[in-house]
Amino acid sequence: MPVEEFDVVVAGGGPAGSTVATLVAMAGHRVLLLEKESPSRYRIGESLLPSTVHGVCRLLGVTDELVAAQFRVRRGATFRWGTNPEPWTFSFADSPLLTGRTSFAYQVERARFDEILLNNATRKGVEARAGCSVTGVVERDGRAGGLRYTDPDGDERVVSARFVVDATGGTSGLHASVGGTRNYSEVFRGLALSGYFGLCRQPAPYSGNTLTVASDRGWLWYTPLTGGLSSVGVVVRPEMADRFEGDREKAFAALLAESPLISELLSDAARVIAGKYGKLRISENHAYCQTTFWRPGMVLVGDAACVVDPVLASGVHLATHGALLAARSITSVLDDDLDEKTALTEFEARYRREYEAYDKFLTGFYDPSGNEDAYFRHAKRVTNNEHGERESFADLAGGLPYGWSDVPETPLFPGGLVASSDGMKWKSIDREERK
Repeated sequence: MPVEEFDVVVAGGGPAGSTVATLVAMAGHRVLLLEKESPSRYRIGESLLPSTVHGVCRLLGVTDELVAAQFRVRRGATFRWGTNPEPWTFSFADSPLLTGRTSFAYQVERARFDEILLNNATRKGVEARAGCSVTGVVERDGRAGGLRYTDPDGDERVVSARFVVDATGGTSGLHASVGGTRNYSEVFRGLALSGYFGLCRQPAPYSGNTLTVASDRGWLWYTPLTGGLSSVGVVVRPEMADRFEGDREKAFAALLAESPLISELLSDAARVIAGKYGKLRISENHAYCQTTFWRPGMVLVGDAACVVDPVLASGVHLATHGALLAARSITSVLDDDLDEKTALTEFEARYRREYEAYDKFLTGFYDPSGNEDAYFRHAKRVTNNEHGERESFADLAGGLPYGWSDVPETPLFPGGLVASSDGMKWKSIDREERK
């Protein structure tokens, strides 16, 4: 069969795949992106962090589109968590790094957000093909050399590339081609049951904030979206999974009723029962990390590489941050600025450091004997920066556990510590900065 040739082929069109494909294409390289599903497919994970909105999305050039989409503005989060019986709130503006015009993020409808990123990728030169199922990795001289896939007509195709990027998520199995194993975190693991409600109340201090409430069974979330729509879910421990059996609607209502805070916000609301938001969905709540993120010719990004517990809503941040690091390393190799081993070792070290910061923090955050002051102190220990305890918590929750050091130079954030003037190549490998 005929074999097409590209510099990079990306499997998966979610935020991680779109980000790495766009940034490599913007550096002048030929990129093919293969997406199995429709760009408008349903995805959960609506809460973005400021580092994604003002760092990655600005680099991608989609800032104006995010504004035009009129997503709900998010300025922090509210928790009923720990020993304090009253809800407590933090603001992104508590971080010295996130003042003024960078002190907010968005609550997005993921189908719309993902579509914005994917459409932008095609405008920036990426060739994107929907309805294409990846079936395997092409092996060539001891390295990954491309992908095999089935097109929308069911025909088998082969594409050759210098680099393969797996951004297919955590369940496709493509990540196995890199080798290694998947290690699961000791952080709370459970099952989530979630749905959507319309005409929700969104009063201060919850207006725009995700409200997260701990319970004896696990925890609940309430995420306000645009137009009175809210994403609502319950996470329970695995041994309580039988609560989801039988009448799922009845079980959902009973679990929500156990939280007076969330019940009050839903008192005048009705659950959406039609369209893409009309289904009650069960999903796993877990965190894991691959023992290796790359092999010669292939890298993992997004859920293919690692997943952090979702209680701080850092999933999209971690995925796009890893994609940015991958794009920078791949571009440095394609342009003959660095050898592959040096560039991809640096990619993995920085990506893994970001994951481990959240995993380490959340291990302590799940201690029910703590309170907000204890969590702020824990954030300070994890980030080990020059900021105060509350400020360090806002750094971490805003997607900046180590500052802006891994974000390339932009007009908004000049002087990235390791960015070259064109933004997407390693100028140097400063390991002292990474300690």
